[in-house]
Amino acid sequence: LVTQDSLHFTPYQLKYWQVSYDPVPEGAIAPNLYFSFKDTVEVGEPVTLGMGFRNISKANFDSVLVKMTITDKNNIENIIPIPRQKNLGTASPNDTIRLHVPIDTKTLAGRNTVFLNFNPDFDQPEQHAFNNYAFRNLYVRPDSLHPMLDVTFDGVHILNKDIVAARPTIIAELKDEAQWRLLSDTSVFTVHVRYPNGDMRRFNFDNDTLQFNPATSGASANKASITLKPSFMEDGEYELIVSGKDMSENAAGLVQYRVSFQVINKPMISNMLNYPNPFTTSTAFVFTLTGAEVPQNIRIQILTITGKVVREITKEELGPIHIGRNITEFKWDGTDQFGQKLANGIYLYRVITNHHGKSLDKYKASGDQTDKYFNNGYGKMYLMR
Repeated sequence: LVTQDSLHFTPYQLKYWQVSYDPVPEGAIAPNLYFSFKDTVEVGEPVTLGMGFRNISKANFDSVLVKMTITDKNNIENIIPIPRQKNLGTASPNDTIRLHVPIDTKTLAGRNTVFLNFNPDFDQPEQHAFNNYAFRNLYVRPDSLHPMLDVTFDGVHILNKDIVAARPTIIAELKDEAQWRLLSDTSVFTVHVRYPNGDMRRFNFDNDTLQFNPATSGASANKASITLKPSFMEDGEYELIVSGKDMSENAAGLVQYRVSFQVINKPMISNMLNYPNPFTTSTAFVFTLTGAEVPQNIRIQILTITGKVVREITKEELGPIHIGRNITEFKWDGTDQFGQKLANGIYLYRVITNHHGKSLDKYKASGDQTDKYFNNGYGKMYLMR
């Protein structure tokens, strides 16, 4: 009110002044009523910021705007979108918002600062703003460990130059310790094969030859795998090259996994040796198979020096057999077909094979000098108890 009298200098004197107004609300964060936050997590681990905001006045808030930002280790501000919250005080004074904001930590490795602000920039009139915001520190442990890669051919770890099946099942498993960054994308694997003519081929996940099995949440380990089922129709030496990485771009080892192997499409079997020989308690059988698949029938007959069969070992008894070098899980303990112990001495053995009605030809690698231990297909073993 401004009043003046420039002529008589007797301005009006105020007897009373009545002022009416519409009150504005006042809110304040209320961690004492509700607060939930974990300030240290693993990368990729879900974390939720929970905060209470209370109307401490008798006026009503309309739907409350909330602003949240996360400033990462590189001082880059990331805005977290939050929908408007409910009205406060519409039904009763001192109403409270219980805010829940999920935070994705996949790209937040390192130290971060979380800023939360209710009713930012006076989105609606309010008495004060100093009690509307909060800062919290969030440390996300980075994933610095390398995943582990394991490769098998038909369930076997092979060595360089080993013989494998012409149509093998190659499985590569990648295991990572980061529980919250699941190996769920095909980009974690790269598969190449070098062929005998020198050509290099990359296998893609666009057909049944190469299949990806992602890690799943709730599993005991963060493990993904691929299954490669190629057909190597040409004989010769191949090389498999597999590289793996986790979702944080950590490579599985400093170099790629590389192994060379040989493919011989013709089904053959090498001389079968028993080891140890002589033996006292038990002896296993060592042999090599070639071709695309394991023969349908493999039997080992053990005979006395007079030619009497005292024990016949079936394919099922021998245990798992694969194309390539085999050492049987089965170990003959020097007993006959009825479990009776045989006398000490010399025994003969021979191998009978059959695949699609045909006997297997003999396989002989370069430098193989085992023929001297066989006579007309019969081997000799010594039992010494």
